[in-house]
Amino acid sequence: MKNSRVTIGLTNPKSPSNVGAVMRAAGCYQADEVLYTGQRYEKAYKFQTDTKNVSSKIPLKGVDSFLEGLPDETRIVCVDFAEGATPLPEFKHPDNAIYIFGPEDGSISQDVADRADYVVYVPTVGCMNLAASVNVLLYDRLAKSSTIDTSEALIKSSRDNRNHLIVKK
Repeated sequence: MKNSRVTIGLTNPKSPSNVGAVMRAAGCYQADEVLYTGQRYEKAYKFQTDTKNVSSKIPLKGVDSFLEGLPDETRIVCVDFAEGATPLPEFKHPDNAIYIFGPEDGSISQDVADRADYVVYVPTVGCMNLAASVNVLLYDRLAKSSTIDTSEALIKSSRDNRNHLIVKK
């Protein structure tokens, strides 16, 4: 899906470890940028756990609003447990999207949800943490894509340098 643009929006995230894990997911699934609102993350960012140093390749930026200055083709997708939302397995991802996630201890504001093109939720019993939700959504996007790279070259370039596992046929 690299003819597309994917932005992740984090609403006032409180956990630097979750933001670090979101950055790793953004790298694994080739998101273009991660935006966040609020002040909580900025106060604790020095504890970030971006173990693959993804933030050197994918911008992580604080913004006042996710909705200002979006390109016209960008679809706003809110991801939250919301009454009336579409279950993720039934959702068709737009090519260009900003996926906005609520904070770990709250939800997306009603005014942002009201401006969304889509509101989706992951049908779990209980809620996942922020990073897990981002991983599931980005995996779902990849799984539904028609351009998945399933080559052995991808396996070799993506795995840890100590992993040399080969499946015997």
